[in-house]
Amino acid sequence: MNRPNLDLALIGNCALSALIDRNGRFVWACAPRVDGDPLFSALMDGDDPEHGFWDIQLEGLKRVDQAYVRNTPVLRTVLTAEDGAAVEILDFAPRHPKHDRTYRPLAFARVVRPIAGVPRIRVRLRPAADWGARRAERTAGSNHIRYLCTGATFRLTTDCPVSHVINERTFRLERALAFFLGPDEGYDQAVGPGVALALDRTVAYWRDWVRTLYLPLDWQEAVIRAAITLKLCAYEETGAIVAALTTSVPEFPESGRNWDYRYCWIRDAYYVVRALNRLGAVDLLENYLGYLRNLVDASGGGHVQPVYGVGLEAEIDERIVETVAGYRGMKPVRVGNQAREHLQHDVYGQIVLPLVQTLYDQRLVRPGSVEDFHALEKVGERAFALHDQPDAGLWEFRTIARVHVYSSVMCWAACDRLAKAADHLGLAPRAEVWRERARIIRERIEAEAFLPDEGRFGASFGGRELDASLLQLTDLGFLDARDPRQVETFNAIERDLKKGPYLFRYVEPDDFGEPETAFNFCTFWFIEALHQNGRSDEARAMFEEMLNRRTHAGLLSEDIAVETGELWGNYPQTYSLVGIINCAVLLSRSWTDVR
Repeated sequence: MNRPNLDLALIGNCALSALIDRNGRFVWACAPRVDGDPLFSALMDGDDPEHGFWDIQLEGLKRVDQAYVRNTPVLRTVLTAEDGAAVEILDFAPRHPKHDRTYRPLAFARVVRPIAGVPRIRVRLRPAADWGARRAERTAGSNHIRYLCTGATFRLTTDCPVSHVINERTFRLERALAFFLGPDEGYDQAVGPGVALALDRTVAYWRDWVRTLYLPLDWQEAVIRAAITLKLCAYEETGAIVAALTTSVPEFPESGRNWDYRYCWIRDAYYVVRALNRLGAVDLLENYLGYLRNLVDASGGGHVQPVYGVGLEAEIDERIVETVAGYRGMKPVRVGNQAREHLQHDVYGQIVLPLVQTLYDQRLVRPGSVEDFHALEKVGERAFALHDQPDAGLWEFRTIARVHVYSSVMCWAACDRLAKAADHLGLAPRAEVWRERARIIRERIEAEAFLPDEGRFGASFGGRELDASLLQLTDLGFLDARDPRQVETFNAIERDLKKGPYLFRYVEPDDFGEPETAFNFCTFWFIEALHQNGRSDEARAMFEEMLNRRTHAGLLSEDIAVETGELWGNYPQTYSLVGIINCAVLLSRSWTDVR
């Protein structure tokens, strides 16, 4: 039952997060930031790790039931023994108003309650240090234990006898116990009532946040869970949004495609804020825009990396660690990401598009200004200059450089949106400049990427290969879905990239050979395209198939095995959750249907 898998539930508070398996065992968490050293590393360290986890074992375990408390990331696990004895575990990371600000400590809390019979339990708390190389050193007091982890020292405060935890002793659970694993400082109140109050306030916070969302009529449970999880993938202190919370879960077995996704990709974050904006979650949008403005200022109109650290760091150099075995023993385990060295020209469009919204959106505390527009023009200049230059593309090829159509269309979108924004601001001469630049890019794409003999677009200038990102030409406003050129492009993608009910990014060999798993976000793109092509019943059926592939926690990873439906790749993947929201909004019945 301890074999690593991705059927994991997420808890968090926008400062730190943890993944918990079906038995209620913490198997992954990094501190003091999402891109830091793993405090819990069991996900990356084999079937029976010696450390890097936190579990609560029930003697005579027979059954486990696990689900979220409704509309929250508070996880409830019920362990039932063969004799009927049962315990309830409530896991959460506190997040609620306190002293006129949001309280989101670097802390996890657990409440363990007996709910039937006379349960006997054992608590094993074994944090890791030095990237899983060893158990964290510990010292103990009368009601706390200190763990010296790498980058942070954590203190467990509890009303459970400390010696039970230290000695991992099996004991009768006769009353509710509270555990607070947080900063190395005193807990300023009785831990039982304090954790109970934090639990109530955390539940209230998340339910209030969900109430602010504008939901489609159908598939609300899936949308709510996706929205909560996307919010948990934000590092609120800076506004960064990470692509996923794990590193080095391979795209398929023994593929070597093991990447560290615990950073902020401009592209991924663009799709996240667009999806949440459709639900009215302006808080996440606004916070990310601050992160983006800081990156724009730092670039000074020059090169922008595709990915940065959550603290705006440019230096996230890739390295391999040997101190953990890897997911199911599959190496390498990477820390950092080489993509930070890449040229990926689509990033300029993905900067312009969300920041242009600030010039229109009156909900924002800080609406955009004419000065912001002129600063954004520097990004547009960069997009125009690079629209026909080779790059690594959105799939981040490490040894292949082409003029990718997706990148060029994103550069076109940057110029197109700047023209519209200039009109909105009454800057007619600037609007004309950007319209002309958008026209130049469009004509170049149509001349270099269109294949007259097939009536479709290729994925690169002068190339015939197909790429699922060509489906985005409609979403970006470059082509209407019914344009014959886009229809033929869609038909070719369906013919060559669709395998069963899923879609591949591409099928040509890349730096690591031929892909073997479908890419979940691309499947959602295809579902949208099906609907746009008038095949809505097929789109809904395909969407239901994807919903059925979610974990019990309602989440998805990056990739899926066509034959088995097993999830692969880093988890939970923001791209995939964005797809759930976008498709649900697009395919749902109207609220007027329930009048």
